[in-house]
Amino acid sequence: MECVFGMVGNGFALVVADSSAVHSILVHKSNEDKIMILDSHKLMGASGEAGDRAQFTEYVQKNVALYQFRNGIPLTTAAAANFTRGELATALRKNPYMVNIILAGYDKETGPSLYYVDYIATLHKVDKAAFGYGSYFSLAMMDRHYRKDMTVEEAVDLADKCIMEIRSRLVVAPPNFVIKIVDKDGAREYAWRQSVKDAPVSDS
Repeated sequence: MECVFGMVGNGFALVVADSSAVHSILVHKSNEDKIMILDSHKLMGASGEAGDRAQFTEYVQKNVALYQFRNGIPLTTAAAANFTRGELATALRKNPYMVNIILAGYDKETGPSLYYVDYIATLHKVDKAAFGYGSYFSLAMMDRHYRKDMTVEEAVDLADKCIMEIRSRLVVAPPNFVIKIVDKDGAREYAWRQSVKDAPVSDS
């Protein structure tokens, strides 16, 4: 029951993801970080099959770093989104990745932006987006409360409302979420919203 959602505010973009690693009826861990920091000013939130998600997001991250290493300048957020979409489209005709992506970034010229990329390589630039079962509730909350000129505090408050709605409405709701933000100061982890903690593993 995955959930990844994001939104663009006044000078920043925010991405939220659940942190449950699940297979069938088993929860393997509840602190899996599904939002990858691609470079200093880009975030990639992903949902889908665990193997595809981990492999594809790492593949994109390394290629973004390779481009910057070769050319001396980083990819823009739009260019990274189009590269991601191109790789998904190529794989779609060979060995598809079952992964949905929300790509957030900040560029000096254009400011913050958010891109929606699904598993069949659909690409859209959006102000707010969501994937997974939690999207039914988070999209409804964002439709009601979202504004383009939101501050970081207002956006985090809206993210908390979405998380509370998911926890109270979704039959098998993920307990923990991670919130990350990208703005002119870079991409970084903002907070965790935890209701369950993994039990410590003994050394014996």
